Amino acid sequence: MKWFKENGPAYTILRVLLEPGEEVYAEPGALMLTRGDIDVKTSSGGIGKALARKLLGGESFFINRYHALSEAEIWFVPSTPGDIETIEMSHDEWIIQDTSYLAHSGDIDISAKFTGLRGLIAEGSLFWLRASGSGLLWVSSYGAIRRVEVGSGEKLIVDNYHFVAMPADTNYVVKKFGGLKTFLFGGEGFVIEVRGPATIYVQTRILPPLAKLLSRYISRD
Repeated sequence: MKWFKENGPAYTILRVLLEPGEEVYAEPGALMLTRGDIDVKTSSGGIGKALARKLLGGESFFINRYHALSEAEIWFVPSTPGDIETIEMSHDEWIIQDTSYLAHSGDIDISAKFTGLRGLIAEGSLFWLRASGSGLLWVSSYGAIRRVEVGSGEKLIVDNYHFVAMPADTNYVVKKFGGLKTFLFGGEGFVIEVRGPATIYVQTRILPPLAKLLSRYISRD
């Protein structure tokens, strides 16, 4: 299997080249085009896990499996204008925001991740998504994606809506930013405080300000 990212970071395309017998999984609606002979099957990945993704994680109920019957090529694109990042997994676990899963290959399980009250405060949900196993995981964003390394003993503050992905064993807490006046009127709200060593992926744009801007031009009659 070979893969390439093109047209980034604003309108990134993920191109996956498959040999006969290889396969890749993706979120429904992510397919742009295919070349070659490909067998497509839609799976829930287990009814319990599917319900968790749909009702708790916010992702689609199903995942599509693309199995190459010949040499084949598949293009995937995110639902919003943005970037794609590859996370190479090796018997580990990552948590990702509920809208950032795009595709994966290998022995990776996608399910819901219970985050407790801090998840409810940060994202409006008690659940994010969890990816566990070995293989390639592709996550997407609104805007560009940046990988940030947090040194041992270092503290990093990330706006909760800019969060994309981080290892499940990351030491983090959710807290308000600044004093009460800053929290209520400063436009920042809640943030994620990460303690290093850690790796975290963030996105350069977020949807709420865009939605607020567009609402000015939408008729409310």
